Amino acid sequence: MKKILAFLCFGALACFAKPVVSVSILPQEFFVKQIAGDTVEVNTMVSLGADPHTYEPKPKQMKSLENSKLYFAIGIEFEEAWLPKFQQSFPKLKFIFTQKGVERVAMQEHEHEGHEKKEHCHEHNGKVHCHSHDGLDPHIWLDPVLVKTQAKNILNGLVRVFPEHKELYNANYEKFLVKLDELDKFIKDKLANLKNREFIVYHPSWGYFAKRYDLEQISIEVEGKEPKPAELANLIKEAKEHGVKVIFVAPQFSKKSANLIAKETGAKVVEIDQLPLDWEAELKKTAEIFAKSL
Repeated sequence: MKKILAFLCFGALACFAKPVVSVSILPQEFFVKQIAGDTVEVNTMVSLGADPHTYEPKPKQMKSLENSKLYFAIGIEFEEAWLPKFQQSFPKLKFIFTQKGVERVAMQEHEHEGHEKKEHCHEHNGKVHCHSHDGLDPHIWLDPVLVKTQAKNILNGLVRVFPEHKELYNANYEKFLVKLDELDKFIKDKLANLKNREFIVYHPSWGYFAKRYDLEQISIEVEGKEPKPAELANLIKEAKEHGVKVIFVAPQFSKKSANLIAKETGAKVVEIDQLPLDWEAELKKTAEIFAKSL
């Protein structure tokens, strides 16, 4: 009798457990929760403080992935190596490519020719395919206007798999669009009267943000590597010529070169997060830092 009761209790808990969906990075978790609310649990593969260029999933994350109904991709480096493996291991997992419909631009690198060949992944006939292409900037989540397209793709994926929540998802999606418009206006207003529209950043993550708000991003990193002494000297010279007072770094990347440039130019090193969970608050904070620093 105890075994039967235990089995029934376990079955009841399983029935009431929320379905799991997986995403690649923390900002996507924010986006999914804006639309899905508390109807799903979100499993984020690239955890807090991790570098998506080199991250490998933990066993606990793989277990959550195994139980996931959906995977929301976004086009980052992590996915190039892992999406085909996920698809092979979990053939029933449905993939939604949230970058679909977003006009992407070439990844900015500081003073180099050409672009590194990278993988691009998409779904065809139920399978994930990756093929080589010229490197495109994956950081589409740092432009609130481009997030609208991603939100639509998330909405469509959620409704496709959980149609019983269609009305809720549509209502939340419309509210999220209003939030995105308000955030876009907030950033525009904050950055409207900048004296200097150029900024130095270690990793060129902020290309879409810079394009949207009429800024110019100068990257320290060269083709994914620390700059060589000659390249570092050029950056120091450029920073002095442009009167750069601040150098932005991300918590996921090295601060060594940024600190060297700051020492030679008298600039400050300021941390801004390109992969925040509290995405809306962090972008507002970033806009305020830019307004104060530039």
